[in-house]
Amino acid sequence: MILASEDIGMADPQGLVIAQAAADAVTFIGMPEGRIPLAEATTYLATAPKSNRSYRAIDAAIADVRAGKAGVVPQHLRDAHYAGAERIGHGKSYVYSHDAPGGVAHQEYLPDSLRGSRYYQPTEYGFERTVTDRMARIRDMLGRDGS
Repeated sequence: MILASEDIGMADPQGLVIAQAAADAVTFIGMPEGRIPLAEATTYLATAPKSNRSYRAIDAAIADVRAGKAGVVPQHLRDAHYAGAERIGHGKSYVYSHDAPGGVAHQEYLPDSLRGSRYYQPTEYGFERTVTDRMARIRDMLGRDGS
């Protein structure tokens, strides 16, 4: 599961599902038959495209938090489901993505102190190629450059 999430990551997100399925299969059927799903998972993971970009992104985000750069949650993202929340501006101007054209809201989600930060930068390997294209379409919809 470490290999699937740390080394393969979003290049083939099914790798983690397959690793978990193999572990479950061994638990359910035991050995020696458990060697078969383990062999299948090993072959799948060994030949899958590799990317550690999600791993690097979460580490960079954690480093920013630890360095005190996280700032405060934007008002429109703060919980507005309790008495008095509306009065102090929580949830005000929140845009529900599903109601926005293309399901993409023109809304800032990062605190001001992190505006423009970009943590996850996909590769061109495997499924991440699709993610790269999807992120470019979202930036186009929002009228943003590469940031």
